[in-house]
Amino acid sequence: MSEKTFIHIVDSTLRDGSHALSHQFVAEQVARIAKGLDDAGVEVIEVSHGDGLGGSTINYGFSKQPEVEWLKAASSVIKKGKLAILLLPGIGTKEDLKMAGDFGAKVARIATHVTEADISEQHIGLAKKMGMKAVGFLMMSHMAPPEKLAEQGKLMESYGAEVVYVVDSAGALLPTTVRERIRTLRNAVKVDVGFHGHNNLSLAVANSLAAIEEGARWIDGCTCGMGAGSGNTATEVLVAVLDKMGYESSIDLWKIMDVAEDLVRPIMLKPVRIGKASLTMGYAGIYSSFLLHAEKAAQQFGVDSRDILMEIGRRKAVGGQEDMIVEVAMALAEKKKESARA
Repeated sequence: MSEKTFIHIVDSTLRDGSHALSHQFVAEQVARIAKGLDDAGVEVIEVSHGDGLGGSTINYGFSKQPEVEWLKAASSVIKKGKLAILLLPGIGTKEDLKMAGDFGAKVARIATHVTEADISEQHIGLAKKMGMKAVGFLMMSHMAPPEKLAEQGKLMESYGAEVVYVVDSAGALLPTTVRERIRTLRNAVKVDVGFHGHNNLSLAVANSLAAIEEGARWIDGCTCGMGAGSGNTATEVLVAVLDKMGYESSIDLWKIMDVAEDLVRPIMLKPVRIGKASLTMGYAGIYSSFLLHAEKAAQQFGVDSRDILMEIGRRKAVGGQEDMIVEVAMALAEKKKESARA
């Protein structure tokens, strides 16, 4: 590994971190954190509802404020880095993308299920037409073999994506399975490759390193690891590890530590940890944003959140099927009553 190898780090505290706050960010918090990230040298700062532009709905959870307020707040303070957004076709629309561009977004991350890259063509094309850096995001990457993932990555590349990501939405991948996917994708595309990890199996940093060693040059993180499930790769930890290993990034280690400790940790509702439910998510391969929904349903119907999640995993549910959680919880509660009557 060359000491000059540069790793582009994208911080998603103000997008994936939204899940951990039930999407209750307010513009003042967004501005304060975005400014801290920018001052620390973060190259790309992602701001959106946890489920991307347009995600503020009854199915995913309503934002406390309209996303436009978050985007305006972030764009007013980001001076060196680039403002990014996430958009899932079918949730966000082309109008949402245009709105984000009007408020200063320079990077559009277009996310689909790992087998559904074909629905990203219009949005990637529009992002390119608007002069934005288009990034393809293949979510739930553990649900497809490496060859299928590479095929889908080639589609995104053909639409104009400048980077294609392996996204471990469930925190279910292991270093070996990350290596296989990154290596196969890299051999299939000419554009850069990235990795987005979750920590449900306590492997987010290790998986990020495995991705880098296979040639990924774009890595996602969240300060304090704040994100869906057991959280994401902790940006400040990643920066420290990469520095010790001789990699370079644009981020000042001391400053990103301060952002995590002084700006993000105080607003967290609870510490990011690997609890029994989020560990089950990584074990069963469940979309990390299902965590709070499953815990709420478990409490409401008096069942174990792990039983809900294991059944969701058996059904191979993907992002957008959060309504299935209540259905499963109700069925488990009824089964529990029947067992008690027997």
